[in-house]
Amino acid sequence: MIFHSILFKRTEDSIKEETLEAPIFFVDLNLDQIIDAITAGKEEYNLKPFFYTSLNDSDTINYRHEIMRDLENDTLFDHIKSFAQNMRTMRGHLAQADKLYYKYQKERWFLDAVEIYCEAVNCLADELTRIDLKSRGFLAFREYLTDYTQSQHFTSLLAETKKLKADLATVKYCLLIKGNRIKVRKYEADIDYSVEVEKTFARFKQGAVKDYRAQFSTWPDMNHVEAKVLELVAQLYPDIFWHLDNYCEENSNYLDEKIAAFDREIQFYIAYLEYVAIFKRKGLKFCYPQVSNTCKEVYDYEGFDLALAYKLISEGSSVVCNDFYLKGKERIFIVTGPNQGGKTTFARTFGQLHYLASLGCPVPGREARLFLFNKLFTHFEKEENIKNLRGKLQDDLIRIHDILSQSTSNSIIIMNEIFTSTTLKDAIYLSQKVMERIIQLDLLCVCVTFIDELASLSDKTVSMVSTVVPENPALRTYKIVRKPADGLSYAISIAEKYRLTYSCLKERIKL
Repeated sequence: MIFHSILFKRTEDSIKEETLEAPIFFVDLNLDQIIDAITAGKEEYNLKPFFYTSLNDSDTINYRHEIMRDLENDTLFDHIKSFAQNMRTMRGHLAQADKLYYKYQKERWFLDAVEIYCEAVNCLADELTRIDLKSRGFLAFREYLTDYTQSQHFTSLLAETKKLKADLATVKYCLLIKGNRIKVRKYEADIDYSVEVEKTFARFKQGAVKDYRAQFSTWPDMNHVEAKVLELVAQLYPDIFWHLDNYCEENSNYLDEKIAAFDREIQFYIAYLEYVAIFKRKGLKFCYPQVSNTCKEVYDYEGFDLALAYKLISEGSSVVCNDFYLKGKERIFIVTGPNQGGKTTFARTFGQLHYLASLGCPVPGREARLFLFNKLFTHFEKEENIKNLRGKLQDDLIRIHDILSQSTSNSIIIMNEIFTSTTLKDAIYLSQKVMERIIQLDLLCVCVTFIDELASLSDKTVSMVSTVVPENPALRTYKIVRKPADGLSYAISIAEKYRLTYSCLKERIKL
């Protein structure tokens, strides 16, 4: 089994050129908030390009699922985190070496970095042999790591590192200070009189006294006097310091590329699982979805909007979960209902679930089967842009035209209340034309609308309605259920939009 990457099964699947820009639909689906929360505190790994790149191969998605499942083993998870911390310490030593000015001090920091690296790799290789791994990725990595730690290159590097550290530990010297002159010589088993002096004068000690001993600085930088002393010490031990010079030159590229890549890529899983743990502690469910690029009978039970749930949990509020499914010829959810009833949240949830599934991540829900799309498009309401001199209706038409011209039967479109700037008659006409094209393409779609007529447009459409508390219609349940559009939601929405509800009219009459 050949190891290429812990993120990608094959070399050809890996990201050829990492993008630093999020997909255009991220803001509409609040995926930008989700990825920001996931990667917070892990900026050194530059993980966002991994989250900006969806997969188009179900086997690679399953490859990641297997690794995620392995990492649900707390022992393995802790070992990987320990390895990551050691590698972070190693990078800290290398960064410190780059900041320093004096050669021998830089070289000692480099030597320590290599030692930390060798110990971290050896430790992880040993720990992985004791864990019952199941995933193809971890099994291949364990085999690679075992071969690497037993290779001539690594064993000789480790042996030379330990020998050089031991040799440097034998370096002992004395300083003879007289006035502004310092003489450096080898330590010759000189007698340490400090113990005898303390013992002699201990009888005269009365209470607490001032400590006159010199305190050495704790910062890593040397001053010019210390540096000169070190140069003289190097002259006393030429063989050891020549070995140090030669070691640093020959091992400048000691870091194995695949291990370095593993150290970064494994954080994709660690970051996501730590994020998921926040929700699981509140009793919310996650699952590994079935993913297919042919079957469009999708479903998710007890799903939720991750961005909203993260906010609600931080506020101590409860999270409402929803179900959805499409079967047979069904392709399109038409979502209607009163304002502020969770319709847009439902649409975002549908998009988030499919995108996260395309990354090979567990998704919110007890059980899910999702579609592996080729392109995902969103059309959410945007403020008018005075720079393009287009009205809102024209802008809506141009944007939806661009989406439809790029879409295929394997795409997903999520639309949130388009054509709200025109008359109802025109909105119905335009929406029907758009929906006819979507039906013709046979793609998956969620359409949040105030136009109930769209819900029964075709056998491919499914009506979903946001519900209210029956005893008090002003209270939203935030549950979205499959049922025919009743027409009331439109009236309520329009009344609220133009402040024509009973409460609003009563308030205006008083004025």
